[in-house]
Amino acid sequence: MSRATFVTRLARQLSRIKVERAQPLSCSYNAMLYSTISRQKNEEPMEFVNNRNVNHSTSQNQIKGIGIVPGCQIGENVPRKDKISFLVSTLMDLQDSKEVVYSALDAWVAWERDFPIGALKNVLLALEKEQQWHRVIQVIKWMLSKGQGTTNGTYGQLIHALDMDHRVEEAQEIWKKKLAFDLHSVPWKLCNLMISVYYRNKMLEELVTLFKGLESFDRKPQEKSIVKKVSDAYELLGLPEEKERILEKYKDLLAKSSNKKTNKINHNRSPKKGRPSQKR
Repeated sequence: MSRATFVTRLARQLSRIKVERAQPLSCSYNAMLYSTISRQKNEEPMEFVNNRNVNHSTSQNQIKGIGIVPGCQIGENVPRKDKISFLVSTLMDLQDSKEVVYSALDAWVAWERDFPIGALKNVLLALEKEQQWHRVIQVIKWMLSKGQGTTNGTYGQLIHALDMDHRVEEAQEIWKKKLAFDLHSVPWKLCNLMISVYYRNKMLEELVTLFKGLESFDRKPQEKSIVKKVSDAYELLGLPEEKERILEKYKDLLAKSSNKKTNKINHNRSPKKGRPSQKR
């Protein structure tokens, strides 16, 4: 079922709801949307008169064969937390079909005044917690197809999800197209992520190439773990000289990290001072 058909179905049901019955709308939102999603494959396409995107700037929307749709936003009285929980549970129950997932997402945002990027970030976090990596990928790609969430953080989240979904080649493609061209300023957090992806998937040549690129811009790693992964990669590639060069170049970082760990252990082992005795 197409997005237009799906939104039209929602609009038909919404047209039967009086504006003054806003409170019952909150109660029926979940049942109505779930019922619509479950019947996607059995519905015949309906013609959508206006643009495929619903125009929220007007108070009323007119759809062929339906008449005037009230200008109230569907689910506008539903708490944001409930909307998020509903979408998460819906996405986890849907069949593994891009069209079905995209239709559900289109319907979920169809009646929002503004694109709910904040709510969708919470949805992604919830899906990550459940390790629903394939769904995370689908939601992010749907967002990007709408021109939303085109940030370094979103691309990093997509790369991580692709890696966890065993799609490392696709993760590398996203990295090269969206982030790698900007090695002089891309955040170290994302560089560390990609180094970890290469390390975990034994793509050692790609790892050292990335690190050399960062070094060419005189960018120094911020974490000991990065140096360790790079030095291990050189050792496994049979390049002991390069390994020693890396260890020597960043010995201060390695020593600093070790000193912090030692000081923390000593601090935890130090006896606590007792209260001074009070004179009577």
